[in-house]
Formats: sequence, C-alpha cells, structure tokens
Amino acid sequence: MDALEVARWQFGITTVYHFMMVPLTIGLGLVVAFMQTLWHRTGKAEYLRMTKFWGKLFLINFIMGVATGIVQEFQFGMAWSEYSRFVGDVFGAPLAMEALLAFFVESTFLGLWIFGWKQLKKGVHLACLWIAVIGSVISAYFIIVANSWMQHPVGVTLEGGRGRMVDAWAVFTNNTAVVAFSHTIMGALAVAGGFLLGIAWYHLWRRRTDGIDTVDASGRVVVGEARSVPGRDKTDHAVWLRSLRIGAVVAAISFAGTSITGDLQGKLMFEQQPMKMAAAEAACHDGTQFSVLSVGDLGSKDCSNIVAVIEVPGLLSFLAKGDFTTSVKGVNSLVPEYQEKYGTHLPNDPKLGDRAGKEIQYVPVMEVTYWGFRMMIGFGGLAALAAVAALWLTRRGTVPASRWLMRLAVFGILAPFGANAAGWIFTEMGRQPFVVAPNPDMNGVDPVFMYTAAAVSPGVSAAEILTSLIALTTVYAVLMVVEIKLLTTYIRGGVASAMPELAHHDDDTPDDDTPDDGRGGSRRETDVLAFAY
Repeated sequence: MDALEVARWQFGITTVYHFMMVPLTIGLGLVVAFMQTLWHRTGKAEYLRMTKFWGKLFLINFIMGVATGIVQEFQFGMAWSEYSRFVGDVFGAPLAMEALLAFFVESTFLGLWIFGWKQLKKGVHLACLWIAVIGSVISAYFIIVANSWMQHPVGVTLEGGRGRMVDAWAVFTNNTAVVAFSHTIMGALAVAGGFLLGIAWYHLWRRRTDGIDTVDASGRVVVGEARSVPGRDKTDHAVWLRSLRIGAVVAAISFAGTSITGDLQGKLMFEQQPMKMAAAEAACHDGTQFSVLSVGDLGSKDCSNIVAVIEVPGLLSFLAKGDFTTSVKGVNSLVPEYQEKYGTHLPNDPKLGDRAGKEIQYVPVMEVTYWGFRMMIGFGGLAALAAVAALWLTRRGTVPASRWLMRLAVFGILAPFGANAAGWIFTEMGRQPFVVAPNPDMNGVDPVFMYTAAAVSPGVSAAEILTSLIALTTVYAVLMVVEIKLLTTYIRGGVASAMPELAHHDDDTPDDDTPDDGRGGSRRETDVLAFAY
C-alpha cells in the first residue's frame, strides 16, 4: 500500500460524501426562503405549509452536512501536513472567514429561525432565514476561493518553501473562484429543483392513486379532500403542484446558468490547465474537434491506443476560445512542454519516501476526466429535460397516474446530484499530478506549485491512514442510512409530518390552516421544539 494513494482515497470519499449535502443545503435554503417570502407577502396557507415541509428537509440535510464536513479540516493536518505547511499562509484567511464569519452567522440565524416561529415577528423571522441562507452562500464562496487558489495560484510569493499571501484582493477575486462560485450556485439550484420536482410528483401521484384527486373528461384535475387524514385537503394539492412547478422552473433556469458558467470555466481551463482540457476530451493530437465518443485505452500514457469514433469539428475550439478555428493542443504536444517546464522526475527528497526520483505522469486518469466531463453534462441535461417535461405534463393541474413515470421522477432526483459529483471529481482529478497547479501566466513558470506526491504527511503510514479510512467510511455509511431514513420518513409523511398542528385540524376549520397565532404556529402547539423535532 502507498500512503499517498490511501490518503487520496480517504479525502476523495469523505469529500464527495460531504458534497452530496452541500448543493442541496444551498439550493434548498434559497428556495425555502423564497417560499416563506411568498407566505409573508400573501398570507396563503399553501406557502406556509411549503415553507415548513421543505424547511424540515433542509434542516435534516444541513445538520448532516455539518457533521460530515468537520472531518475535512482534520485531514489537512493529519494526512496532508506537508500540503498544509505549503498553503497554510494562504488558506488560513478564507477558511478562517468561512468558519468565524459565514458559518457562525449561518448557524446563529438558522437557530433563531428554527425556534422563532412563535417568538419573533413574521418579518424578523423571515429575515433570520434569509441571513442564514446568505451566510451559507458566503460560506461556499470562501471555500471555493481556497479551492480555486489550488487551481490557479495568485497573489502569493514563495518564501522558505511555502506560499505567502502578498495580495489578499487577488486571492479573493481570483477569476477562477468567481466563475467556479457562480457555477456551483447554479448547480446547487439544479439539485434543489430536481429535489422539489421528484418529491412533489410523488405526492400528487399518491393523491391520484388514493382517489383524492380525479380528472374530468378534458383531463383537468378535480381537486378532492380526505378530511379524515391530517393535511390531505385542497390546500395540500396546491402545496405539491406549486412545489413541483417551482422546482421545474428552478431546474430549467439553473441548467441554463450552469451551461453559461461552465462555458466560462472551460475557457479559463484552456488558459490555466491545458492538460486538463486535453484529458477531458481525450484529445491526443492538436486540433479543433470535440470527441463525442472515443474508445480504446483511456489510461494510455501516450494516447497510442485511443480512437475518436464520433467527433464534431470546431466545437472544441469554441469551448476553448469562443471560435471554431483555434487549434487546441493535445496530450502528445503538452507532455513535452510540461516536462520542460516542471521536470521529468520528482525531487530526490527524503520526505517523498519511495516516490522520490520517480518519473512524473503529467497525464491525469483520462477515464475519469473524459467520462466525468460527459456525465456532468449528461446528467445536467437529463434533469433539465425532465423539468421541461414536468411543466408540460402538469399543465392541467396534476400528474399522470402512471407508476413508472412517478418512479422516474423520484429517481430523477439523483441526476443533478450525479452532475455535481461528476463535475467536482473531474475538476480535482484533472489537476493531477499537482495538488497546487502552476500558474502559466506568471512570468513563464510560477514557482508556487506543489506535486500531490509531496503533499502527504511523511510520518504517517499507509496502515494508519487505511485504518482511519475504514473507520470514517463506516461512520459515513451509518450517517447515510440515518439521513435517508429521516428524509424518507418525513417525505412520506407529507406536510403533516412537519406541521403537527394539522393533526388537530377540526372539520369546521377553514382551509387557511387556522387556528393560527399569526406567526405560522397553531395556538394548540405549545412545544417550541416541535418544528425542530
């Protein structure tokens, strides 16, 4: 076993798992804040129910995200101490601001929102949620600033074998960070949109199969009620239909946003990390063609066994430079350039152990970069197509009675998650063999870069890292079961699972969820922790 490989697997597994929660937390938080704003402005009961139901799911995911994210920072010091020493003077600022400013704001005001339904005025209560959600967005920006500096180091000099920040403004306004942040937010909204669409479709389908809602001769919905079941009234139908259509619109718009920001990222990647660009397309030779499908040994170091089956002339040039004629350098042209600039072998440093002096492999694993790039686009496109189809199929006020369409909609929740995960894996794996990629724009060869092989802790054995990897993976697997169980329980329970007061809904109570105290809580609900539970 190689300590470096085990450490990379550990960080990869824990990071990808944690990132499953991040986009849903950001995207769903923004959507829930929008829903509560609609309730605050209109006073309609469906918006209150929407806020509480989706807010409950948001809280479950937020808490799991916090629990799984804490591990990341410990790994920096335990498994990646050389990396931490090299980047600490730069990483310290954005990570400290993320923890001390953004996360504290986020968690404080989220707590006020959770426990303030009856204690705060409606406007103040709404403001608490918006501040918490904006805090999560700012928190994401600080994290992306740190990650983007690894992709494109700016604002630093090399002193004593480590980077020292000399221009904080350059670090925090790194063009790589600005574009990556906007792309990430669009991806988060895509996740939230698909989440709303799939769950709302399931509940509309249940209302049809339970015989609550029917359709007339023209196919238009006839909304019914099951007054004996808490929350299964006409307002319940409005909750799911509005949620579905909001989710579909958000998903469609966010796909357009990810396409635009992704195009900007591609052009930056062509300038800053040309090898990643070439590996993403399995482009072995210089040219303008975009590979729709390539076959052969994508793990080949010299591209000798890769054949492009389907190509689109000029499209790769458009992704790189915005025209259809610029020749994009392929792997075979870039490898000699990288070797000339950065060397052919790792330094003979005792800290590198058995890796010292070994030949550097500048071509990342093309199976990952090539298919990761296509999975990102493919899953995102499928989610957008599903959103447009959902808007059309629900134009008469309900969903089709088809069970397989319902299952497709529910499983479709995973598509934007897959797109987000594939995109991040491609971004990180495509940067190899660098953990801090060199900046080609800084006077030829920027000395501020670091090989991944030099970043791992020299005093930690592979067996020690493997032990922690097994332990963390086991704990994370348990947490995954807990989260899925909690989410499915509250999802199946519908709005009533997030609003216990609906269980006391009298037959003569109007449909606007009264009796209400004017702040979104029932007079019968005396437990301040009911929503948190």
